[in-house]
Amino acid sequence: MRLITFCTVGVIHFYLILSLNFCFSQSKQLQVMEVGDGWAKNTVNTAVFRKNSLVSDAQFQYIAYYNDKGQVVLGKRKLNEKSWRLQVTEYSGRAQDAHNIISIMIDGDGYLHVCWDHHNGQLRYARTKQPHTLDLGPEQSMIGKDEQYVTYPEFFKMPDGSLLFLYRDGGSGSGNLVMNNYDPQNKKWTRLHRNLIDGEGKRNAYWQAYVDNQGTIHLSWVWRESPDVASNHDMAYACSKDGGLTWESTTGAQYTLPIQESTAEYAVRIPQNSELINQTSMAADDDGNPFIATYWRAAGSTIPQYKLIYYRKGAWEVRSFDFRKMSFSLSGHGTKEIPIARPQLMVKGKGDRVAVMLLFRDKERLGRASVLNLNKVTDNNYQLFDLNNEPLGAWEPSYDTEMWRNKGRLSLFVQATDQKDGEGLLESGPSKVRVIEWTPSLEAIKNIIKH
Repeated sequence: MRLITFCTVGVIHFYLILSLNFCFSQSKQLQVMEVGDGWAKNTVNTAVFRKNSLVSDAQFQYIAYYNDKGQVVLGKRKLNEKSWRLQVTEYSGRAQDAHNIISIMIDGDGYLHVCWDHHNGQLRYARTKQPHTLDLGPEQSMIGKDEQYVTYPEFFKMPDGSLLFLYRDGGSGSGNLVMNNYDPQNKKWTRLHRNLIDGEGKRNAYWQAYVDNQGTIHLSWVWRESPDVASNHDMAYACSKDGGLTWESTTGAQYTLPIQESTAEYAVRIPQNSELINQTSMAADDDGNPFIATYWRAAGSTIPQYKLIYYRKGAWEVRSFDFRKMSFSLSGHGTKEIPIARPQLMVKGKGDRVAVMLLFRDKERLGRASVLNLNKVTDNNYQLFDLNNEPLGAWEPSYDTEMWRNKGRLSLFVQATDQKDGEGLLESGPSKVRVIEWTPSLEAIKNIIKH
């Protein structure tokens, strides 16, 4: 049995049901695919900022993770099959540091691009020798400049099949955002920006990005004043409608680059020491309006709550989902042991009918893969339910962005992992890497509430 919670303003009702099948689209219920055994001594396989852990095109889905020896493992399956073909590559990473995630993406010609093993270190990048294969070529540079102190590598696919690559150059509290572009036709990377967001040597931006169906690049970020997580503050925003060359605010005003603290547009001002987390997620509705998911602690409260920040009818709005009861602090350096996951955000629709889903994990919900569903962004009601029964430790959600974009199906990377404060390691063996597949029907959940 699974517990579904229906939440309204000021009231929480609990319903026990035998199955979640009727919450899914008429057809298939939730499916779980077992992939292989992954490193589980920390959360290097399950950090929210893996862009991506899973990715698909029209024929295949790909996955990447570290095994128990710290080797980079790639996997592939046909979209209509459940079995995975795995390949242990010749490459390894320092999996002992939870920052050193693997990120993957497929370009428009079917080549798989892989980046791994980065925490203020040399760029490590390779792509497959042929399309739709797992055989990686040699490690190579992209540009050859500003590649010595790389952290947080992220790929994004543009509608024309080209790729964006974002990373931080420099350390926490003083790094800059670098952006590259990959052209599948000539198979070359070019530098778009060496320093898109400038911390002026005093701070750095922790960003989240999203490319919508029109090709607009949305970028939001918090500023951090020092390596202490508690120094995170504010939520800024910019977007690009020409592939990343020029950047503007929601009003269309052009930014002078690089963007600095004094010139940024702010979706919401949030003071330091508010338990504001960095590196969460964002999305956009069908009209291209930006949505940002994060959490922080409101003034006068000790409890961080999940928040939805979104642009609607010419103004920024903030929605707080105040269902949590547990206090915690983000003060300190390095990867933290935190009772909740940073959320992933999925958005569909436009106007007043925009539907929103947050994927998260909360110790109060026994550490499962949980969903907060909002049928319409204007609704007071929302629903909380779980996609699995097993506790996942310190897992954070990452999913196949292209599967969601093209098919409306959630394909979620799941592995039970734990994390100690300050890059600590657990004395644990490998745990199973799984993929949860689910095609949500927001209308079906709406009907449950109605009846």
